Amino acid sequence: MRNVIITLISLAILTSCGTKDTENTMTVTGKVKGLKKGTLYLQHIPDTSLVVIDSLKVEGDGNFTFKTELDSPEIFYLYLNKKDNNDVNDRITFFGEPGTITINTNWNTFDTKAKIEGSESHKKLEEYRKVMSRFNTTNLEIMRAVYDPETPKDSLTQDSIQKASDRNLRRGYLFALNFALNNKESHIAPYIALKEVPDANKIYLDSINNSLSPEVANGKYGRALQEYLEEEKNK
Repeated sequence: MRNVIITLISLAILTSCGTKDTENTMTVTGKVKGLKKGTLYLQHIPDTSLVVIDSLKVEGDGNFTFKTELDSPEIFYLYLNKKDNNDVNDRITFFGEPGTITINTNWNTFDTKAKIEGSESHKKLEEYRKVMSRFNTTNLEIMRAVYDPETPKDSLTQDSIQKASDRNLRRGYLFALNFALNNKESHIAPYIALKEVPDANKIYLDSINNSLSPEVANGKYGRALQEYLEEEKNK
């Protein structure tokens, strides 16, 4: 009996140690309201390919929880397979970091109405996207004008439209670069430089890279930005 008790205690200790969170644990939890059946996937891109970290079958309850260990904050995806043969609007993008991140949404507006809380990096991403959406909207309006049959086709009008497009593009680039420079303590800075404006003047990208805090510079996107700039210099 004594040996049995010792064995049970040892198993309990091992189980406890195996499930204990660390300072690098990210817990993604929440609910997909109205979801009766489907599969949720937690995904990320470690190198160049999309990889599934974990999955959960949902049947009758839209609550979910995923846990994973992080090397540093990075972009993750919550993908919902609703068995409807349609991949549109089924993937939520969020900036993951250690701690608890809560994602609440509806099954029929999965990515468009998602409310994400608990990630400071994601707050910065939302702030950035909110302003960038204005530049994107302006660009769409310019494109509509280009293809509008009522728009005059004379060179003066076309030149004016092209200048408006170029001006909007420059403003978008300047905003992205300034946002990164003003958020050097956040992992959003190298992410923007690397993923949003990699073709910007290398002087500006170098400025962002050199301004990063040590923690951010040693993170996933900080290291990737440094490698990218070194490769560009060696071309």
